[in-house]
Amino acid sequence: MKRGRATQEGDGAEIGGLAPYASHSAQSRGRAFSASPSPTRGEFQRDRDRIIHSTAFRRLQHKTQVFLHHEGHHFRTRLTHTLEVSQIARSIARALRLNEDLAEAIALAHDLGHTPFGHAGERVLERLMAEWGGFDHNEQALRVVTRIENRYAAHDGLNLTWETLEGILKHNGPVPEAVAARVAPILDGIPEREKLLAPAFASLEAQIAAIADDIAYDAHDIDDAARAGLLTPADLLAAPVVADIVRRVEAAHKGLERGRMLHEIQRRLITAMIEDVIAASAGRIAAADPASADAVRALPHALIGFSESLREDERGLKAFMFANVYRHGSVMAPVRESERVVERLFLRYRETGDMPGRWGEAYAAAPDDAARARVVADFIAGMTDPFALAEYARLFDEHVQFR
Repeated sequence: MKRGRATQEGDGAEIGGLAPYASHSAQSRGRAFSASPSPTRGEFQRDRDRIIHSTAFRRLQHKTQVFLHHEGHHFRTRLTHTLEVSQIARSIARALRLNEDLAEAIALAHDLGHTPFGHAGERVLERLMAEWGGFDHNEQALRVVTRIENRYAAHDGLNLTWETLEGILKHNGPVPEAVAARVAPILDGIPEREKLLAPAFASLEAQIAAIADDIAYDAHDIDDAARAGLLTPADLLAAPVVADIVRRVEAAHKGLERGRMLHEIQRRLITAMIEDVIAASAGRIAAADPASADAVRALPHALIGFSESLREDERGLKAFMFANVYRHGSVMAPVRESERVVERLFLRYRETGDMPGRWGEAYAAAPDDAARARVVADFIAGMTDPFALAEYARLFDEHVQFR
């Protein structure tokens, strides 16, 4: 394994611009496979570019976030959500003098392991795969970027840096010992794998990707729910964090049309959350005074996050959304139907191995039942919503009606 050298236009451009506790790409622990140095890009920029050009990234365009694709063309998908997360992550990283490229790469990759039909598909695979190691979208994202993507001539996977892999695995915090044991084989050949699997927090850039995910879906789920007719500005007066914003917008813009009102609420919510994270995180960083990115990993707690007051309010906002949106009948009916689709597909593939191309070949070559089940889970997890429905129609001669 050979690390790429620092370059004037890439890695070298970070020197002096980043805080000492930021992740510097010239100091990366490297990649599983040698990569010739780039004269124009740093190592984390290259990770970002590899992710964007991957098949798995393009598929996010047709994977559900909350509202299924058939319900309207303006609702967020996994792709638009991912782009919003990456923009927020870059904003926070820049303000804190952290590595924007690494934060962006992790943000762009964080949902690559998601199934079709949002969390509904993940719940089904988690249950059906319980006997064979379970299913988790973060672990699946690692499988995608290290094994399933197979575009390169010299190796499987995207050959991402250690730091980006760490962010994919640990952006939500240290992984339990059982999870580390499950993902260890996936990371075979990765430099310093034991450090990657250690029960420690990840870089500040990974922590930023996690909080950016929370900010993005808090704000855009409100917007999508309002577009779906499940929430009105008046309803939001009962929502923590948002209520004060609604009152300020109404006071400043009397009689504002609904669409403009909702956008104003959303943008102010995003701004308020980002500014809170920057201020609270800067205070924690100053108090901890880490000398390096590894000093951050040695800390027993995360440094990036909301202030205590906003953290509690944000939890209340999530509870409000679960009660009024995520468990609403108009959302749950298609969720239950999509769960049925994923379950029937899984059971049929497990029984017959009737999957196209390399997937059917991998199923036939699998040495045991656990390996065959994992092939099926990998195949289903990579599906878009439309492809899953097309496969369902092919196998069962039945067209799913979500309405």
